[in-house]
Amino acid sequence: MTTMTLAVLAQGELNTGGVRTWLLDNIVPLVLLSVALLLLWLGGGKGDNAGVMRRLGGVVIALALIGLAVSGLGVDVGEWLAGLFTG
Repeated sequence: MTTMTLAVLAQGELNTGGVRTWLLDNIVPLVLLSVALLLLWLGGGKGDNAGVMRRLGGVVIALALIGLAVSGLGVDVGEWLAGLFTG
């Protein structure tokens, strides 16, 4: 029975599309919510608005990098940057 199951699985195409979609739909919003709550808890209670904004700048940069990685546009950005130096 196991050999038959492996033969059926080997005929189909295996990919990570389902895992990627699940991560984007579930984990990324949860991480964003936790980062927002952490920023509010760390700086908002003490009145350290400048510190919160510094941390928020790092979060925005990290989100931009995640967006490039998820969308697949990182190759285009890399080619554009290489074009700046190579002419």
